[in-house]
Amino acid sequence: MQTQHDALLRLPEVLALIPVSRATWYAGVKSGRYPQAVSLGPRCVAWKASDIQRLVSQGVPLAAKECTGNAGSEDRRVAA
Repeated sequence: MQTQHDALLRLPEVLALIPVSRATWYAGVKSGRYPQAVSLGPRCVAWKASDIQRLVSQGVPLAAKECTGNAGSEDRRVAA
């Protein structure tokens, strides 16, 4: 019986293939747009290479339209 192992990619390797920021990547993981990580330890995660390759071949959704950052936010400072 032959076992096939999937390679694991750390975040810098993922971001080299998918041109988004770290913040955008983690927001996409949280929202389900990008695949979930595999935990390698308490503070160490990686992503399955097959999941990342599938994402690239399907055409990566680069950024969420709902992620507007601070654009359009009101100035909340109080005049003295």
